Amino acid sequence: MFKEFKEFAMKGNVMDLAVGFIMGLAFGKIVSSLINDVIMPPIGRLLGKVDFSNLFINFSGGTYASLAEAKKAGAATLNYGIFINTVIEFLIIALALFIVVKQMNRLRSKPAPAPAGPPTTKECPFCFSVVPLKAVRCPACTSELKG
Repeated sequence: MFKEFKEFAMKGNVMDLAVGFIMGLAFGKIVSSLINDVIMPPIGRLLGKVDFSNLFINFSGGTYASLAEAKKAGAATLNYGIFINTVIEFLIIALALFIVVKQMNRLRSKPAPAPAGPPTTKECPFCFSVVPLKAVRCPACTSELKG
């Protein structure tokens, strides 16, 4: 059983998946930092010094200056600012993956077209069906075809 598992784990697809997963996690951390540390502060500044990660609705009735203070007090909160950050993070990751996949598809070698030989079919002048070159009648409309 161990031998079978080893063969399965060492197959190329499993190793590629593992590497891709690890790279995805690292990429996710980079994007999180980009959102939280680079993109959202200027947007918050433009919107009147708003810190999106600190936007929340308090359901407990008390007043808290920050989300960290509300969490420390055990208050029930709806953290919509963190949700906004997460949505923007997702959109950036999706855009980056779209660009990567599009470029990979563009760079992927396309199969060479089949060499063009003499035609083996012709078109019926009456119904425009494709018929064999040697046909004397169209199988679709039964018209007589001239050679």
